[in-house]
Amino acid sequence: MENKFKYSNDNKRYHTWNYHLQRKFGGKVFKVALNGGFTCPNIDGKKGVGGCIYCSSSGSGDFAGDPSHNILTQFEEVKERMHKKWHEAKYIPYFQAHTNTYAPASVLRERFEPVLKQDNVVGISIATRADCLEDDVLDYLSELNERTYLVTELGLQTVFDETGEKINRCHTYAEFLDGYKKLQDRNINVCVHLIDGLPGETTDMMLESAKAVAKLNPHCVKLHLLHVLKNTRLADMYARGEFELMTLEDYVETIVNQLEVFSEETVIQRLTGDGGHDSLVGPLWSLKKFVVLNEIDKLMVKRDTYQGVKYGE
Repeated sequence: MENKFKYSNDNKRYHTWNYHLQRKFGGKVFKVALNGGFTCPNIDGKKGVGGCIYCSSSGSGDFAGDPSHNILTQFEEVKERMHKKWHEAKYIPYFQAHTNTYAPASVLRERFEPVLKQDNVVGISIATRADCLEDDVLDYLSELNERTYLVTELGLQTVFDETGEKINRCHTYAEFLDGYKKLQDRNINVCVHLIDGLPGETTDMMLESAKAVAKLNPHCVKLHLLHVLKNTRLADMYARGEFELMTLEDYVETIVNQLEVFSEETVIQRLTGDGGHDSLVGPLWSLKKFVVLNEIDKLMVKRDTYQGVKYGE
């Protein structure tokens, strides 16, 4: 069946991150995941302790650089690992672990600037929370936005505050919207993260979160599968039978439903997540990442559907 999707040069019926970067930079670009040594306000006691219930000790940065190494050493180590797959590429340093704007702008400048000066670096991606955007930080982000391709990634996960309390997010949807607007007012690209399969959420709730975010017209989104990792509070909850994991079939259908409601111009950075073989409790089917992506493609072809067909409904 012919693929009529506007933002695709292959069989994908959604606007992939790879397609976007190739069009923007004229070749392969990959992220270099780094650990900048930051913490979070729901870890250090400012708003909570222990972090989000699904986070390991490294926060969201399980595949980031070694935090015992300085930033430039991490950059070289991760870059070389990635080059085993892609021999020639440009780079986007990705400050992934924890909350990477949870410090004064002077500290951010010390962490970010060295990697921005490296050869073939074409941008920077900064993972953070919407409630950690002080004025000096916003001013620095605006400066970065003038100099390079900046994407600020906000971990929303769900628009439902009752779920936010369960996962120890420690900020509300209203606070997210406030932070999002601050970035939008400065024309800073935003990537919003959502997680499917959170405890207590139905597939209808997951779709509602996607619809709400779609109305904001973010530059990018990441749609994650909830992973249960060893030695987390989420793993304890799962062991007690407090929630069930999504099946592959339910996840694929949910993702396709969500893709339909996003504008075709919104870049889809991710459609599933990564869980290490040694640390993942479940769902174990998620280890076969390409199977998951292929099943999404197959269902979109079966339905003859595309990203954006229900945008604005």
